[in-house]
Amino acid sequence: MKRILIGVIATLVLGAGGWFGFNLYVQHRASSEVEAAFEQMRSGGGKASHGKVEFEFATRTLTIEDIAVEPAQPQLANVKVAKVKAVGVRKLDEAHFAADGIEVSGVEVAFTSNERAKLKAHYKIPQVSARDFSGPTRADATPLSGSIIDMYRFMLAQYATVSASSIAVPTVTVNVDAGPGTAGSGDYVYSGLSVQNVDRGKIETAKTDRITFTIDLAQPGKPAKMTGEMSGLAAYDFDATAVRAALDQQGSSDDGLHRIYRRISVNSYVVTTAPSVLVQVDGFTFDDIAIRPSKFRPAEIIALVPADGAIPTPAQSRDMIAKVADFFEGFQIGKAEIGKQTVETPQGTGRLNAIKYDPDRIALEGLDMPMPQGQLKMERFALKSFSAANLMRWAASLKSPGQPPSPDQMLGLFRVLEGAEIKGVVSPYKNTRQLFTIDTISLNWGQLVGSIPSKASLVVKMVTPTDPANPALQPLIMAGVDRLAIDLDLGAAWTESSGAFAFAPATLDLGNLARAQARFALANVPRGLFTTDPAQAMSQAAQVETGAFELSLRDSGVVDLVVAQFARMQDVSRDAARSAIVAMIRAQGEKIAGANGDMRTAVDTLAGFVETSGQTLTVKLTPRAKVSLMQLMQLSQTDPESALAQFRIEASTGL
Repeated sequence: MKRILIGVIATLVLGAGGWFGFNLYVQHRASSEVEAAFEQMRSGGGKASHGKVEFEFATRTLTIEDIAVEPAQPQLANVKVAKVKAVGVRKLDEAHFAADGIEVSGVEVAFTSNERAKLKAHYKIPQVSARDFSGPTRADATPLSGSIIDMYRFMLAQYATVSASSIAVPTVTVNVDAGPGTAGSGDYVYSGLSVQNVDRGKIETAKTDRITFTIDLAQPGKPAKMTGEMSGLAAYDFDATAVRAALDQQGSSDDGLHRIYRRISVNSYVVTTAPSVLVQVDGFTFDDIAIRPSKFRPAEIIALVPADGAIPTPAQSRDMIAKVADFFEGFQIGKAEIGKQTVETPQGTGRLNAIKYDPDRIALEGLDMPMPQGQLKMERFALKSFSAANLMRWAASLKSPGQPPSPDQMLGLFRVLEGAEIKGVVSPYKNTRQLFTIDTISLNWGQLVGSIPSKASLVVKMVTPTDPANPALQPLIMAGVDRLAIDLDLGAAWTESSGAFAFAPATLDLGNLARAQARFALANVPRGLFTTDPAQAMSQAAQVETGAFELSLRDSGVVDLVVAQFARMQDVSRDAARSAIVAMIRAQGEKIAGANGDMRTAVDTLAGFVETSGQTLTVKLTPRAKVSLMQLMQLSQTDPESALAQFRIEASTGL
């Protein structure tokens, strides 16, 4: 029995000795591998050091203390870490490892950029936790060119080699120093950062509970600060693959659109600027953010920025605008919406319910803002099919030193968007107590021939006070018309296959005065007529033929207004004034009509229209044969009777 006990004790002693010996061997090997990784960093010319390294075999826990890394490349950040503790460490292969969990504490990151303006940033991260982590044992030693863009690409390349089920960072504080007298210096605090399902360059969800900041604003002799808070920042389904391609200094030929975010959203955003301006946004979302690597070239934009605040030459400006236009072509947002916005200033409070964007339009909704004369309200303002890239290219085309923009350059604005709309405007009218209102203003165009639209429509529904200071409106004011209701509907379209050009409809409704509607057609209109070259336009216009013309005028008070004004001018009664006007119409018509029976009928119809208020006058002119538009215009100046004789005239009135 005694021998057995001694044997057991001996076995335990030998086993313990073997255990501790093996544990020391494993720890030595872990220290060697850690040192090899740091040596790889130093081999690039930088500095890399660490303190105590421990490895506990039972739980496979690796601990590294006092890490300090100073890369040789100045564009990379200096990093200090107080402690890294990895639990459940295991080697996947010669180049990769995994851990059940990693805890990192006391992280400090210092970054300095000297590319265009000296910018310093210092990050402090007290704690980082990662679960189910896997990654390379050593960082990629890809050489860098020295630019900040290449630094980001290098970081994305490292990030694309790791995975984790979750990463949590309770707090990050950042201090930014943009240099003396420069706006942008300040402090930022990120709280509650969490990342879910990181998978080699892809992230399912990244969220930050709150971001607070204080930023210096550069104002000569008047220091000011801007403070703010953003809550609920979240990004979904991030994919870095296309971003890395776009940041490639050699350029990418990939012309396809690649989504990099499914959605970015923020719950609320508040900014205060001294002394008393407050901006508050209830939240915003951006969906389906994508880039085209062949066009999305941020490195080219940065390279074009003049150093040391130098003013770019006109050629540099045009080049910069062209590159920015390419940049916008390479960036796409499927849909975006910014929620209710409030701006409080000493002059009053302005509000905007929403800004909405999709590829078809960008719209501002629910504007309510103070003006010196009172409050301006607008239900909606929208731009249709707006293109930022086309806007930049159009702006670049206007920059010709010493030369005003050509008509063709000015008309290039039609390529920037396809229309605009305003709805529900209520605004103070000058210094009066009356209101100017817009129900709708809608302008659309399309079917561009070169830079000129061959199809357009305009709808206007509005009410404007009659301005007593305008002499042209005095007859209306004297007649008691204090407001003018305008209802305008114009449409014009050219059909290339038939050569027809039609104005239809063309309607003007002046509320309690009159309503006019006209239709006008042209035939044999060639494509070459749509030009800014006057000589070409004149030669092409010779082919155009006049079509039918129809006018309908509904009297809702305009006849009585004309009669009343004439009565005041002649100091006669209204009945006498009406009779005098009818006599004048018949006399003048007799001179013009001559032997034209259609014209005589039209004159009699017009006279009858004036004799009895509240009627509708309809006049229709139909060409008797093909009539050249240019010849008709010349004839109307030299021989009006012969010009009218080219048409069959029909006229009628009715209540």
